[in-house]
Amino acid sequence: MNAAAIRDRLYDYIRVADDKKIKAIYMMLEDDIAVETEWWNNPALVSELEKEYEAWDSGKDKGYSLADIKAEIVSRKAKKHGR
Repeated sequence: MNAAAIRDRLYDYIRVADDKKIKAIYMMLEDDIAVETEWWNNPALVSELEKEYEAWDSGKDKGYSLADIKAEIVSRKAKKHGR
């Protein structure tokens, strides 16, 4: 069984499992889950973020303001809905 099929089966199981089983599964995986959510402890991710920041800071890559991003979202939504 491939990883995608296992993921689907686990997702289906977790949706209907009783609270006791959910808590037991979480306790088994808690340390792994904490590591995954603590991005600052992921050296590869931190390194990638630092590279992207340096590229932006040096002017090599263009940055986008929050206003730019919001305007692009509005524009794409309008195109999607034919406005």
